[in-house]
Amino acid sequence: MNRPRYDVPPELTNLLLEFTVNVMIERPSDLVEYAARYFSGLRDERQRSASSGRPPAIAENDEAIYSDDEEPMPKPPGRFSRRKSVFAEHYDPAEDEDDESAKVVHPKSDEQRERLGEAVKNILLFKSLDQSQMQEVIDAMFERKVKPGEVVIKQGDDGDNFYVIHSGTYHIFVSTDTEKDKLVGKYDGTGSFGELALMYNMPRAATIVAVTEGSLWAMNRQTFRRIVLKSAFKKRKEYENLLEKVPMLKSLNHYERMNLCDALMPRSYKDGDLIIMQGAAADGMYFIEDGTVRICVKKDGGNETEVSRIGKGGYFGELALLTKKPRAATVYAVGPVKLAFLDVSAFERLLGPCKEIMMRNIDQYEEQMVQAFGTKVNVADLR
Repeated sequence: MNRPRYDVPPELTNLLLEFTVNVMIERPSDLVEYAARYFSGLRDERQRSASSGRPPAIAENDEAIYSDDEEPMPKPPGRFSRRKSVFAEHYDPAEDEDDESAKVVHPKSDEQRERLGEAVKNILLFKSLDQSQMQEVIDAMFERKVKPGEVVIKQGDDGDNFYVIHSGTYHIFVSTDTEKDKLVGKYDGTGSFGELALMYNMPRAATIVAVTEGSLWAMNRQTFRRIVLKSAFKKRKEYENLLEKVPMLKSLNHYERMNLCDALMPRSYKDGDLIIMQGAAADGMYFIEDGTVRICVKKDGGNETEVSRIGKGGYFGELALLTKKPRAATVYAVGPVKLAFLDVSAFERLLGPCKEIMMRNIDQYEEQMVQAFGTKVNVADLR
């Protein structure tokens, strides 16, 4: 007997893709609460449109214009504009072969790479990238030379590239119904613009013209999508594999483990780097993706003593979250270390089923203290 075929309606696909884009930008700590507000906003907008007898309004083009030291503010879920999301363009990272030769690399000097990294690190779309992803973004950016009077982007044109200013001065013009090409600001040697072109196929909200000769670094939407989506897919698979090997998490079901994967943030450390400090407030816990850490304790104002080492697949920092006390140990990286960090709010929300197991580990830590100091010490929050 033939099985019934279920086709996913296109409107459902687009709806969920738009929701996914907003989650990737804002990274809410409570996904369920965020989803409730997001879809309630959509419903309210539709009801307002129906009562006014007009179709849902298309929000004004809001590709932001910022001064060099301003950061774009995330939009609340209640503000929606019907854009075509870049993520709606078909791309399946699972089908994309991991071909290193396919990576786009445009050569840059060390000074150029450092300046690019500083320029993009505080842009909302790039904040969730780890160090290797950020380096791939910088590799993929290409140079564009401009002359005085050259139009870099024009209001109303489709957005294709994101730009970081390397040199030069640029004027920003906006046309309205009552005024044409009004000068509203300028970039002088630093800044970036066009970041929404990386996500949305939408018209430019302003015209930017070079005042002097200058140089820009650019990235197109397709390259950004491949880097970010493919990297996110690979990172999630890595986190899945990591968490599957943590005995403490065996009590979590598949859905709970996937939520935990999505809440983890990558952190990298070099040999000898301080990860957590004895006496500091606990802000989260760590899973070791690769490398080794050493745990040290300072007793009665004396020298630090190493009490244990934890390697790949291990975790630390959880008991201080359970006991609500300051850290009772200092943790250092031994060689290069890659960690997955879970902040305290996500810990309390996602790891409730595992708390009893974690509390049982206190006895094990006390045994380590006896071996290190020759006496039993209170280590209820050793890690």
